[in-house]
Amino acid sequence: MKSQKSAEVNGGKLFLVGTPIGNLEDMTYRAIRIMKEVDVIAAEDTRNTIKLCNHFEIKTPLTSYHEHNILIGGDKILALLNEGKSVALVSDAGMPCISDPGADIVSKAIIAGYDVVPVPGANAAISALVASGLIPQPFLFYGFLSRNKKERSTQLDMLKMREETIIFYEAPHRLKETIRALNEILGSSRRVVLARELTKRFEEFLRGTLEEALVWVESNELRGEFCIVLEGDDGLEIEEKVAWWQDLSLRDHVIELMDRKGIRSKEAIREVSLERGLSRRDVYKEYHVESD
Repeated sequence: MKSQKSAEVNGGKLFLVGTPIGNLEDMTYRAIRIMKEVDVIAAEDTRNTIKLCNHFEIKTPLTSYHEHNILIGGDKILALLNEGKSVALVSDAGMPCISDPGADIVSKAIIAGYDVVPVPGANAAISALVASGLIPQPFLFYGFLSRNKKERSTQLDMLKMREETIIFYEAPHRLKETIRALNEILGSSRRVVLARELTKRFEEFLRGTLEEALVWVESNELRGEFCIVLEGDDGLEIEEKVAWWQDLSLRDHVIELMDRKGIRSKEAIREVSLERGLSRRDVYKEYHVESD
């Protein structure tokens, strides 16, 4: 195992700097210092980051790094690190790598042998979780669900029996569709918390059941980014949930899922492995042996 110890700004390091998610008072002293001391700041959106830099009188040069220039921007960051320069990676809000392309450059920097240093800051998911009133641990951070209806249904089918509290991110224009899907697949009685405009002037927490959440989203104008904090499965209905496939062979279980959901064998095999607690390889082998 390779050891990484130093966290000082002395060249050839990639700093992952947390920035405020709304309230500028959440910017840490360390984050300001690091952003002033590094050679370059790699920003998700330089237009947003320049406002932050101006507020805190940070004069460090900016470069762009986002999902649309992930290869070119990543190569530029690696080239800077190779020159012995230090780079601070920041997202528009919160910690880099969470629902943004930062994870790609972090992986490449580590493989290339450069030190990667976290500089903790505000985070919407954790902020929503600790104030939700739901059991805070264990929890599962899922981020954004798929925009594709079929893929989203598959994702929720795999999550519906998880006992952890689950955290999603969602944009206001997609919230209604997501809450409808949660009601349909996970049931209307689960407790949920919708947290929006976290740390901002109009911060709001809406607590209730998924059924109540659906009524609210259907009758209100939706503004601001949302965190959805969802109660995990209590296990009380587990026998009903698994009873339908208990008498099926593995092959028949796969075929039934393909017919019910209109999905490919690969997706059905993955779901069967999760539902039965088996490896995908074993399910794949049995399905194809019986198919031959």
